[in-house]
Amino acid sequence: MAPSSKHATKPGKPNKSDAASGHGAPASLATLSAHLGLSVAAISRVLNGVPAAKSIPKATQDRIFAAAKLFNYRPNALARSLRHGRSMMVGVLVPEVSEGYVTLVLAGLEQGLLQAGYVYFLISHHHREELIAGSQALLVERSVDGIIAIDTILSRSTRLPTITVSGPEEQQGITNIVLNHRRAAELALDHLVGLGHREIAIIKGQSFSSDTEPRWQAIRHAAARAHLKLDPKLVAQLEGDTPSHEPGYFAAQRLLASGIPFTALFTFNDVSAIGAIRALREAGLRVPQDVSVVGFDDVQSAAFQNPSLTTVRQPLRTMGMLAAEALVRQIAAHPEHSPSKQLVVDPELVVRESTCPPPVKKRAKR
Repeated sequence: MAPSSKHATKPGKPNKSDAASGHGAPASLATLSAHLGLSVAAISRVLNGVPAAKSIPKATQDRIFAAAKLFNYRPNALARSLRHGRSMMVGVLVPEVSEGYVTLVLAGLEQGLLQAGYVYFLISHHHREELIAGSQALLVERSVDGIIAIDTILSRSTRLPTITVSGPEEQQGITNIVLNHRRAAELALDHLVGLGHREIAIIKGQSFSSDTEPRWQAIRHAAARAHLKLDPKLVAQLEGDTPSHEPGYFAAQRLLASGIPFTALFTFNDVSAIGAIRALREAGLRVPQDVSVVGFDDVQSAAFQNPSLTTVRQPLRTMGMLAAEALVRQIAAHPEHSPSKQLVVDPELVVRESTCPPPVKKRAKR
């Protein structure tokens, strides 16, 4: 028996109930075109958000998006990438993923990449040269459109667009996003000297960190500018690659073991500052009444420590966003050899409860 005309669908028209319930073949642009009575090109422009879509009336755009939702339309990512000659994937290299510096940079980077329609592969290399080299080769094999390296010394060059965040040095064709370390050191030491501190200890970063040497040189410059003499015995370096509070804890213990008194401590990062405060308290010292502590980065937990941590804030999310935006621009430009560039961002001092004037020295009785 032939179906009644009441329930029959018109030739060439999709069955909307099937599409909406997820049955049948996946909807295509042709399906939407037949339903809306619009050209495939116009629908494609709207759904892909290309600039030419601005000429299409908003009411028409709303109809297109509504139909795409009704028919559960999903763009063919592979076909789109083949048309544009891109995979829409980016490789990201980091030392490790833990609370602190890298996590905040990634937050900004992810936001920037997602807004541009990119996804990313994340690889942790723990500063092992063979892992960095192998990871670069793997990302090239996976046909990523570009690479972003955070606090990473790249072991090889590729023809892919590449952005570094806190890169160690200028490299041909690579845009490097770095902090103004000199300004950061001046903010921290000027704050402590302004409170009256002259006996200041320093905790340097690990030898493998890209920021360690430029920040140490900046601290030396800021100390000379403030007519402050740094005692070599009051300078300790973080050791080990564990992304925890332990390196800062042990570095502070070494400073205390020197027997040389200090009234303030400037640390390489907030994570090490938190470990150092534990060591100071175990030695019977109060923070900040006996020793003031300044951290670096302004991680999310810094404001919630006891006492809350005075720190030099790096605009880490902004640095991640800048890295994503710079890479997307490079990919779009298809450069054979991009000029080397350095984008410098400024820090900010955040004064909280872990700093105060030094204790008043008691006069010896005659």
